[in-house]
Amino acid sequence: MPGRSGLAATHHAAELALIGGAGLAWYVTVSGLADMSAGPGTMGLGLWGFLGVWTLMMAAMMLPALAPLTSTYLRSIRAVRSRGVRAVRTTALIGGYLLTWIGFGIVAYEAAELSALLAENAADVAPWVGAGVLAAAGAYQLTPLKDFCLRHCRSPIAFLLHVSGYRGRLRDVRVGMYHGVYCVGCCWGLMVVLIAVGVMNLAWMAVLTVVIFLEKTSKYGPALSRIIGVSLIVFALFVPAHPELLPGLHMNAAM
Repeated sequence: MPGRSGLAATHHAAELALIGGAGLAWYVTVSGLADMSAGPGTMGLGLWGFLGVWTLMMAAMMLPALAPLTSTYLRSIRAVRSRGVRAVRTTALIGGYLLTWIGFGIVAYEAAELSALLAENAADVAPWVGAGVLAAAGAYQLTPLKDFCLRHCRSPIAFLLHVSGYRGRLRDVRVGMYHGVYCVGCCWGLMVVLIAVGVMNLAWMAVLTVVIFLEKTSKYGPALSRIIGVSLIVFALFVPAHPELLPGLHMNAAM
């Protein structure tokens, strides 16, 4: 019983750490980056600056939904008696997870640069491209691949059986990266939507954070995924006539 109590305390501490880390990331994002434009492009940042901001955003948006994996992983390493070692290994897991999203951030940077070029040089075409992006992201929400990746994120036990043979000092980082690949597979469409509405669009960031969290933790997650998919497709229908709906692909008069 004492061992179980200690493990439960570790689980609660890990969940609180994830929530606290996400809260801190949100605070820094809102207080330090709110003045950045939600319009097209990379917010005037080069690749490394963009990746720094992107990592902060991913920590804010994705860490709360990482709780199912973290709890399951802590159970898998319960034989490790030292709480300090468990904390280090869990931190390495989260670090590996964020590394995967940093890798996706390079794709996001290129996509944001392309959105700026479209908005500036092909203003008539940009809304149609944006509508296509939204429709594609919505359609992906309805595919078997989305369902497969979402099932993994919602119940990572089978995944942990797969990675149980990992060895070496970087094993926990590898586990985090492996899970991150599935998470990217689950959420890349929603991140593309974020680029279309403006990378630093805090309102859309908040909405997508709630969607991602509920998809991965609520019993209605799979149904919500489909509702979001249909909603994005419907939203896409309005974009060609109202390009201002996608600030990430629209240059307003002030710009």
